[in-house]
Amino acid sequence: MVNKIKVIISNDQNSVKVPSGVRLLIRRCCNAVLTMEQFNDSAEISVRFVDNAQIKELNTQFRNIEKETDVLSFPLGENGEYDRNPANGAVLLGDIVISIEKAMEQAEEYGHSLDREVAFLTVHSMLHLLGYDHVQGGMEAVRMREKEETVLTQLGLKRNGSYYLDEE
Repeated sequence: MVNKIKVIISNDQNSVKVPSGVRLLIRRCCNAVLTMEQFNDSAEISVRFVDNAQIKELNTQFRNIEKETDVLSFPLGENGEYDRNPANGAVLLGDIVISIEKAMEQAEEYGHSLDREVAFLTVHSMLHLLGYDHVQGGMEAVRMREKEETVLTQLGLKRNGSYYLDEE
């Protein structure tokens, strides 16, 4: 069973009202990923809501990609080694930055709820914080997508269609 998980959530944007329940959903997502991954330590995760302009700035600064994106992950660990909070000994997993503005756009585009989109982005980023990567594609990307869908299904947020729009 997972030890104490602290998820620090901040809203650093004024473009979109963050619906009630989203913060609890994010905490549930973080816990579900850590449980699935059998992460048996106390942990801290930071989640920030920003708008499209802010995430574009961060994406440009840290990835040299000058466009908005939906979520950025900033893992604090490497090869399973993490710093710890000296006050409580918790593992510092890292930071997740979600453009709530982009999440709303994508939820509409993909035809599912904002909860489903925010949950997907959170689970996706949690896997990045734990060392998973999909950038090279292949089996690693497939494995990551399977884990995402497993957690979302456990949370009652099963995918209801394709992530890709039909261009017909």
